[in-house]
Amino acid sequence: MSSGTLRRLLHPRLTDGVVRIGLNATPRVLNPSLTKPGDILLPFRGLHGSSNARASNPRIITSQAFSTAEYYSRWVSARTTGCSLQAGALGPRGLHTTQRSCRQEPQTQVEEGIKQTAKQDLASSTKGIDTELEFHKSEKAAKAAEINLSAKLSKEGKGQSKAGLGEIWRLIKVARPELRWLGIAFVFLVISSSVTMSIPFSVGRILDLATKGDVEDIRLFGLTLNQFFVGLGTILTLGAMANFGRVVLLRIVGERVVARLRSQLYRRTYVQDAEFFDANRVGDLISRLSSDTVIVGKSVTQNLSDGLRALFSGGAGFAIMIWTSPKLTGLLLLMFPPVAIGAFFYGRTIRNVSRSIQKNLGTLTKIAEERLGNIKTSQAFVGEVQEIGRYNKQIRKIFALGRKESLIAATFFASTGWAGNMTILAMLIVGGSFVRSGAMSLGDLTSFMMYTAFAGSSLFGLSGFYSELMKGVGAASRLFELQDRRPGIHQTVGKPVKSAQGPITFENVSFAYPTRPAVKIFNGLSFEIPSGSNVCVVGPSGGGKSTVASLLLRFYNPTSGSIKINGTDISGMNVKSLRRRIGMVSQEPVLFSGTIAENIAYGKPSAPRAEIIAAARRANCNFISDLPEGLETQVGSRGSQLSGGQKQRIAIARALLKNPDILILDEATSALDAESETLVNEALAQLLRGQNTTISIAHRLSTIKRSDQIIVLNNEGKVAEIGSYPELAANPESAFSKLMEWQMSGGEIPEKPNAAARAHITEAEELQMDLEEGVEEEENETEDPSEKEASPGEKEKPKQG
Repeated sequence: MSSGTLRRLLHPRLTDGVVRIGLNATPRVLNPSLTKPGDILLPFRGLHGSSNARASNPRIITSQAFSTAEYYSRWVSARTTGCSLQAGALGPRGLHTTQRSCRQEPQTQVEEGIKQTAKQDLASSTKGIDTELEFHKSEKAAKAAEINLSAKLSKEGKGQSKAGLGEIWRLIKVARPELRWLGIAFVFLVISSSVTMSIPFSVGRILDLATKGDVEDIRLFGLTLNQFFVGLGTILTLGAMANFGRVVLLRIVGERVVARLRSQLYRRTYVQDAEFFDANRVGDLISRLSSDTVIVGKSVTQNLSDGLRALFSGGAGFAIMIWTSPKLTGLLLLMFPPVAIGAFFYGRTIRNVSRSIQKNLGTLTKIAEERLGNIKTSQAFVGEVQEIGRYNKQIRKIFALGRKESLIAATFFASTGWAGNMTILAMLIVGGSFVRSGAMSLGDLTSFMMYTAFAGSSLFGLSGFYSELMKGVGAASRLFELQDRRPGIHQTVGKPVKSAQGPITFENVSFAYPTRPAVKIFNGLSFEIPSGSNVCVVGPSGGGKSTVASLLLRFYNPTSGSIKINGTDISGMNVKSLRRRIGMVSQEPVLFSGTIAENIAYGKPSAPRAEIIAAARRANCNFISDLPEGLETQVGSRGSQLSGGQKQRIAIARALLKNPDILILDEATSALDAESETLVNEALAQLLRGQNTTISIAHRLSTIKRSDQIIVLNNEGKVAEIGSYPELAANPESAFSKLMEWQMSGGEIPEKPNAAARAHITEAEELQMDLEEGVEEEENETEDPSEKEASPGEKEKPKQG
């Protein structure tokens, strides 16, 4: 042991300070004024950065298990017996030390003895103190981990079929409604391509004529030179006009295809059931509706036209080349097989890369949509840096894929270009010998070389067409997957509902959200709500109160059992007509960008102005008079221009205008202040005066007292008790009384909330799936250099703390 170490061990501040065992196994004493005696500062695995950064941000764990001097004595014992302790960490099970190297086996036993003693000391000193550093997962959490993603769209659109002729043909058929305009564009394409292909032949004839010397009567195709040039200029002008018409038509047709695709997919998305939206994030759907449709539209219009033009020009040029010189054409054919094979593998690779790019673009859109949609929360928690980092991380992944795509494309086009140039060089050598021997004229060789350039350009055009077509297939597969998805609950199937008045009955209903089938929300739930009554559903958090509303609206179907309205099972009812008879006011009312009048009339767009005004007055929306534009005031995105109470009253006016047979109030006043709650309650009183059946989901006493009957749910998915407020409140041992007692005392509900009973895949789970790639590489980049240089024995040490 060095003298410096001994001096540090005997330092008088030792017992009053904080000991930090560094990664180099050298103890250091920090400023004792930062802590109190008995505090032990120990390194934790996973802290990266310089030693100064670690020292300025220490993790201090207070324990009276042993003093600083005792720890040092143990450290010295291990040191003197030949063991070097790499680090120590104080965790829920005591002090852990890791051996770096020992010269003898007994020395390992010494270290193990230190560990065991430290554990015993910690156990005795922390008796009665909660030392847990992690939440232990409950049985419900284990069940919640069993996620069903059958409704989730695949990221790369590979769920339906493999890319082949069938998928390519389906992609082309997307443009079938525009067949007439595509036919006209094809005629223009033939005209412009024919004009272009006539130029090399004309140049060859002119050169042959120029090499004949002085000729008294110079004619080309029976025309004088002046007549020939005027005619050629006219033909070239017609070709330019045809090319103009082709480009304009294809651009218009392309936009129409994109517009139709977006409309069809948006309609298909809107008719999906709740399970679909639980499993799929909005950002990915937006990416499919925006960028994927553009790629597909371009692929079946502009790209298809370019491919046909290349095919026509290449075929015509190749035919003229055979007619001009079969021998030189045979030499040219030597280049075709390697280019064709390369184009095949290039197209397949590009298709896969394109799918990956589109998948990651969907994730990028999803991150931006979710984060910007909750920007105030992020800023309140100063989360700008981590959110920008999350977004930039996804950008880097897309950039890496784009770089990979560019390298693949550069390799393919450079190699095929080099092969084409070498072929032209060979043809010049062979063609020159033909001209010298008189087997070909100079004009024929010139025409042949120009046709070779056109044919080569067409060949490159075909390879580019194939690669772009594969990009279109990659994007189309994502669109087709969404287009082919059939909802589990069809909105237009079933018997129309003319009236939803009558008793509402839940008969032995069992239910679990489709994405978490192992977590039972209801297990034999049964109750009846009398027609025209005002019923309040209460229960602990996660007990399924809001799920009652979701099942009644047929967002989901029960796993077993039945829900009946006036004796008729709602599973046989038309979903749209059923929902027209049900009104809902939620805890966080949803307003759409637009005017106040448009939001009030959302459930009844054809409502006259007088009815909208009457509904607003009944809902106590007097604040509209203070707005400059009145009912035409823009509410902003998600109603951001209005207060919580104002939004809630507009939502009530929307429900009043609909005049539903069944009204659902889901925590309609829980997020309001006292003044807003009073105004909203006055508006709710207007709703309760009608003949409709009202189901209130609430925990506020004012709402509960107003109800005719109270249904109390428990965490077992069943009804705990049913009765009026006076009946349930009179019994201090009732579940309702205990629930109210806990809420009014500010405590938590005795039963543990069923946190696993959420309907959707959480944002954390979704982003974990999307961003898990490349995590190991990033961790390796940020790894502490001192850990990289550690010996093999150190790398095998277990995680600490």
